[in-house]
Amino acid sequence: MSDGFRPDACQRVTSTAPWEAQVGYCRALRVGDHIHVSGTAPVAPDGSVYAPGDGTGQARRCLEIIATALAELGAGLENVVRTRMYVTDISRWQEFGRAHAEAFGAHPPATSMVQVAALIDPQMLIEIEAEAMVASPAAPLSC
Repeated sequence: MSDGFRPDACQRVTSTAPWEAQVGYCRALRVGDHIHVSGTAPVAPDGSVYAPGDGTGQARRCLEIIATALAELGAGLENVVRTRMYVTDISRWQEFGRAHAEAFGAHPPATSMVQVAALIDPQMLIEIEAEAMVASPAAPLSC
């Protein structure tokens, strides 16, 4: 039985991260008005960990990568309705939260911040997922 989902109707954004091919995922995926951005780690353009030891800097980098993926799919941070922050030290929540608040300003999404045992690289302090909604011309969104 088909639910109407067609993988060929999706728009995908990929990056140069080696994990995408190894694990079998894409940076972001748009299906209709919904955009899902995979867990995004603080990776520098050269593939190294961005700003080791700096929680705010790493969160900002994750959100920059997310914003770039969203832009490729016709959206922006103002379209984000949900984020999930996975952090290795919840006691540093203010550092991560500062970057999140700066990025979303007057359009704060629903969010979670959860401490995890580890991320893919021990120098990574945070990874962020995002979900966005974009309006179709027939059904504009307002939040």
